[in-house]
Order: sequence, then structure tokens, then C-alpha cells
Amino acid sequence: MKSLMMIRNGTALALLLAATGVQADDLRFWTTEEQPARLARQQAMAEEFAAATGHTVEVIPVSENDLGTRATAAFAAGDLPDVIYHTLQYAAPWAEAGILDTDAASDVVEMLGADTFAPGALNMAAVDGGYASVPVDGWTQMLVYRADLFEENGLKPPNSYANVLAAVDALHNPPEMYGFVAATKIDENFMSQVLEHVFLANGVSPVGPDGVQALDEAATIEVLEFYKAIAEASPPGDLYWDQSRTLYFSGNAAMIIWSPFILDELAGLRDSAPPTINDDPMTRDLAAATGVVTNFAGPSNPDGAAWGDVRYFGITSDASTDAAMEFVQFSMSDGYGSTLAIAPEGKFPVRRGTADNPTEYADLWATLDVGVDRKAPLGDLYEASMIEEIVGGLDVAQRWGVADGQLSAASKIINSQVINRLVREYIDGERDAAATVAELNTAIANVQ
Repeated sequence: MKSLMMIRNGTALALLLAATGVQADDLRFWTTEEQPARLARQQAMAEEFAAATGHTVEVIPVSENDLGTRATAAFAAGDLPDVIYHTLQYAAPWAEAGILDTDAASDVVEMLGADTFAPGALNMAAVDGGYASVPVDGWTQMLVYRADLFEENGLKPPNSYANVLAAVDALHNPPEMYGFVAATKIDENFMSQVLEHVFLANGVSPVGPDGVQALDEAATIEVLEFYKAIAEASPPGDLYWDQSRTLYFSGNAAMIIWSPFILDELAGLRDSAPPTINDDPMTRDLAAATGVVTNFAGPSNPDGAAWGDVRYFGITSDASTDAAMEFVQFSMSDGYGSTLAIAPEGKFPVRRGTADNPTEYADLWATLDVGVDRKAPLGDLYEASMIEEIVGGLDVAQRWGVADGQLSAASKIINSQVINRLVREYIDGERDAAATVAELNTAIANVQ
């Protein structure tokens, strides 16, 4: 393990650097948060860090689509930046390739306190002896539902297949109210994400420790039958995020699955996507009537699962290691509020707080403004229990292949969209559930 300077007070550190003549470092930081407003926030945070430590940080935007090729090329040239803000998909492969300094990341996690992080976010980046990168922020897929209608009808929250289906039976009354709006457009990534969430909920995965594996027939039949039921409670046609949001916003859907980026729109803070449940495009009535579920369970997996997307700070093998570690530590402690404020609706705090105040950053996150045309803190828009549910999903966040080191194999299967196609054909009655499982297994095994 590399040593890490233990001075926590930035001002004291800056004075120490000046007094001892220690050379301050010039760091380079690659970020995929390249929108102008988000870049400005990151630049401001870099300036705060420089004022506190004497180390300067050049914030360099990199398109998410180009990140993999640029990192590979920079590694070959011995010209990696010091820190990279990256997606989950790169954590394990970059660690294996030597792009990431896993000792440095593990030291930072240890110093901040591993128990202050969401377990799911840490587990996704786990490597032998530590962590590939330091978890920064994330979000979980949410089952969004009309809590007011659930309460009126004595329904339990839709945190299981059984509870969803009970709610469909009670609330489905088209065209005034669809019980669900399920994703059925096979060439949309939205359907891939929703299906993975539903499969995970029942403990079903196309990959295991040894790579691609056959789907469990009985559990997969449960998945298929459930998905067909919610699709039959949906409008006809090829459905994706647009229709599900539109119908929920108009008050014509009881349940949808969506990302947390719906939260500001749901509260009337974005003019391009207003709630239409009444005549006021800025209404907060629908937000007040809404509940969310992040951890969702099927009959073969009573503990359930949350589909999570987590982002990380990777300290590279070419870094000025101590200074890079200080930057990551600062960004996850004194500067964590600024890190999350870049886009709070999609940046749940994977670090809840500190040893002294275990909910410090979760509480802070709830005070950060969200919205586009208008701003308001999430804590003013939603009940504390709902905020807790939103953040808590990261404790159990999962993705196919992550725990088994097979994310790459899982990604190939997902990107092929064969699961989307075959599930849609089952929904449309082209074959029964058992035959569909057999077709799925054949198709998955043939994905290259």
C-alpha cells in the first residue's frame, strides 16, 4: 500500500507545502461530464482543491464514446492523465491491463472508510486485494408508481413481482389507466436496461464465473410470464422511455420503470417535459402522489436486486500518485458536495457520510438543487422516506457479470439485443415460455 498524507485540513496542507518547499503537482483530470455547465462546476472544484493544496488540476473533457480508445492510446504512449472519471465497464479491464493503480484506489477507500460507501458500488469495483477505482456517484433504476392510488386501494408497494401484478389487477382500466407501461421496443437500450432489471430481480443471469451460462429454466419462465403480464397491461405498440414518461405524466399509467432523471421533470422543473396531469405545467401534484422502488424481487430471489449504474475515479499508473490520491480524497470529502452538485438527480451519493456523521453526504445531497428551467432541492420535492429509498438502492446495486468478472461477456449479450427480440416474440405469442428459454439459451451461446 502506498503512503497517503494524513493531513485533512487543506489550509494546513497548503501552508506546509509553502514552508517546506515541497513541489506542488500539476494534475490532469479526464471527465466525461463534458456539458458546459457541468464542466464549469468541475473547474470550480479544481480551483478549490488548488487553493487548499497547491496542486493544480487541468480539467479535460473526453466524450464517453471515445474514452476507451483514448485511454488505451495514452497508456501505450505513457501519457495517461492522473485521474479519470469513468463508467463501470472500464474498472476491471483497465485494472487488468495496468491502466489503473489499484493500490492507490484501495488506499483512498481505506482512508475514507470502506464502510462509509454503498456496498454495491464498492463490490462492483472489487479486485484481488482491493478496488480498481474509487466509487464516486451512481443511480439505480426505479419502479415509479402512483402511491396515492396504491394507498386508496390498499395495495402494497410494488417491490415484488407479486405486488406489481396485484396492482395491475386492481388499477388497470384502459385507456383511462394502464396498469403498467413496459418497454417493448427491441432496438432501444431502454428495453435492455428494463429487462436486465427484471431478470436480476429474479436472480437470473446469462453469465456466471466461467462466462456465458444457460439460463435457469424455471426462474426464467417466471421472468417471462411476469414481463408478458405487464406488457399486456401496457398500451399496444413499440414502447420505450418516451411513451412511459408521457403516459405517467398525463395520469394514465399506474407504474413505469425509469431512471432518476425523471425526478426533476416529475416536479414540473423542466419546460420541455412538463407533467400534464392537470392544467399547470409546473405542478408538483404528481410528484407528491408518486412513490419509487429501487430494490425489486421475483419469486426465485426474495432478496431482490437493484439495477445500478456507478461512476468511478480511477487513479492511473502514470499519475503523480500522492497528489492524485489527495485530489480524489478531496473530491469525496470536503469537495463531495460540489462533485454531487454537477447533476444531483443522476448522482446519488455512493458515500453516505463519514465515521463521525454516517449520513452527512446523503443529507447534503437532498439539499442540492435539481431542475433545468426552475430549481429546487430534492428534499423539498419528495418525502424523506422516498429520498432514503432512492439512495438506498446503491447498497444492493447489481449488473450482470460484475460479481463474476464477466461484465464484458454480459455486455456483448446485452448489446446484441437477442434477449429483447426473443422476449418480444414471446409476448407476441410466437412461442411458449419453455421454448423461449431454449431459444434464449441458443442465442446467448452464439453471441460473439
